[in-house]
Amino acid sequence: MSTVLLRNVCGCPNFGGYPEAVFSETIRQDPSQYIKSDIIDKVLLRDLPSLYGISDIQELNRLFTTLAYNSGNEVSLDALSKSSGVAKNTIKRYIEYLEAAFLIRRVERIDQNAKRFKRVMCFKVYLTNASMRAALFGQLSADSEAMGSITETAIFSQWQHSKIVELYYARWNSGEVDIVHLDKVNQLPSWIVEVKWSDRPYRSHSELDNCVEFIEKNPKTSQPILVTSRTITDNNVEYKGIQFEFRPASLHAYTLGANLLRSI
Repeated sequence: MSTVLLRNVCGCPNFGGYPEAVFSETIRQDPSQYIKSDIIDKVLLRDLPSLYGISDIQELNRLFTTLAYNSGNEVSLDALSKSSGVAKNTIKRYIEYLEAAFLIRRVERIDQNAKRFKRVMCFKVYLTNASMRAALFGQLSADSEAMGSITETAIFSQWQHSKIVELYYARWNSGEVDIVHLDKVNQLPSWIVEVKWSDRPYRSHSELDNCVEFIEKNPKTSQPILVTSRTITDNNVEYKGIQFEFRPASLHAYTLGANLLRSI
């Protein structure tokens, strides 16, 4: 595998996701400029204002820029309001508009008991295409600190091809699980994924304690638990009585996208 797939997932946050960038030699010479001017700016500066009557275009642009920089990280309305200078009620509307334009995807938070919050104070926002971040803030290297959250973004972007919407993340005082799928009928976790751009959890299993704690609270969750890595594949890892499997994030993103497209 993996040299090719590893190279592909490193390139995906910088170039991937737009067929035009593959088939046009002109665009390939400067894909970031194409993504920013022909996609992001047209949607933000022209399409959304005309559709929703937005008068302060720069306000919308500031919010989107803040969300793009924090793609894959937990945010709150209070923090977004302070960092972007946009009122909280306006932020709620703008996020709905950005979701409708397929620029972002919002993911709600649950607790370690898989219970949803009555008042949504915190949530995660993912760019629907990770390469938008590179267009705005510059390309990422494989060792960049931002690669962890962008790997999450790249994997969540594959779920755009699916009608599955019951995806959440779990966070509590002592831990977090990146992806939790809740069953439509009983609203209990059916499977979880821990997204890593690192091989460290394979060598130091204590980094899996958050998954163990979640499974102990939700014992009917399917095993083995998938943990993405940077390079390691191992389908048979046991830690504290819980079964885990490790798969490179590049391979998981590719397989997920291929399976979802095949099912459409």
